[in-house]
Amino acid sequence: MKEQEFQEVLQQRLKKIEETLGNKAKEYAAEGDKLHNFNVGARITGQIREKVLWGFALKHYISFMDILDNMELGKLPSEAMVDEKIGDLINYLVLVEASIKDKLNGELPY
Repeated sequence: MKEQEFQEVLQQRLKKIEETLGNKAKEYAAEGDKLHNFNVGARITGQIREKVLWGFALKHYISFMDILDNMELGKLPSEAMVDEKIGDLINYLVLVEASIKDKLNGELPY
């Protein structure tokens, strides 16, 4: 892949991350808490918030691994499928990072 093509992939991904996490935050946040669903999940399950987050991400990870398994068999995924699964995983990693930094800053101890 040439530098210009790579830069295009990078810029598109960054734009999608911002759009998705901004839009999803409106859908899932409650009372200004961007991590609301994961805080509630932590209270319900008794797990730390980051494990709840990874539990949500796990289905996306499994789906991505299925893509890789299929590629080994010569079955290429659609570009839309790659876009969706890569985006899902990146977004969950950003959320986990935010959750950890939230705790480092002395926020709720879930």
